[in-house]
Amino acid sequence: METTLRLLGEAGGHYEPGSKEDEAIQLAGIALLYLRHTHQMDAFFRYRAEFSDPASEVRITQDFATRALADEWLTSGAGTDGELVRIEGQGFQVVVLPTGKRFLRTPLPEELGPSRP
Repeated sequence: METTLRLLGEAGGHYEPGSKEDEAIQLAGIALLYLRHTHQMDAFFRYRAEFSDPASEVRITQDFATRALADEWLTSGAGTDGELVRIEGQGFQVVVLPTGKRFLRTPLPEELGPSRP
C-alpha cells in the first residue's frame, strides 16, 4: 500500500496540476486511502486476487429465457447492485439508480469472442 501510494505520488509529479492525468492519479490515491480509512483493505485484496486470477470465471446469478421474465424478477425487488444476469443469451448487470433498479447491457466473455494475443 505505502509503495503504491508513493509511486502514485511520483507519477503525479510528471503531469500538470489539474490535468486529467493528475486528477486520475489523485483519485486512485484517494480511493486507496479511503479503503484503508474504512478498514476495507482485506476485502479489497481478496477482490484484487479474484480479479487478477486468470482462472476466475464470470459469475452469472440468474439466467432468463425472456426479457419479460427478467423484468418481472427485477420488479419483484430481487437483484442486487452489480449482479450479473443472462437474458436471452446476453449479459446484463443490475444497477441501482435513484429511479429504481435497471439492467445495464454488459457483454459476457462468450459474446466478445476469443481474446487476441
